Amino acid sequence: MLDMLDIYLIFALILYVLGIYTLASARNMIKLVIGIEILVAAANLNFLALGAFTSSASILGPVDPLVQDFVILSICIGGAVAAIAMSLIVNAYRHYGTLDVRELRRLKG
Repeated sequence: MLDMLDIYLIFALILYVLGIYTLASARNMIKLVIGIEILVAAANLNFLALGAFTSSASILGPVDPLVQDFVILSICIGGAVAAIAMSLIVNAYRHYGTLDVRELRRLKG
């Protein structure tokens, strides 16, 4: 029988594997940013799940405020990183006319 903590951890593992697969298989820079954001969401879910189930693996308790602070900070940093990455992607597309990472790698001097 799976506890609630196990279900959260399995879902976080699925998100992590999905993010790694996206990073390994995608050639488009926007898909790479989405893969990174999926990895960040998996890490945040792990933090929240492990912070909420401190007393028992099946009873949802109060989430540790320190964990909440770390997750909120992580979401803010992730949003800022995604915004900067998207602005770099837009500039790269305007300059080179492609979002393919392998084609951009060939342009390297």
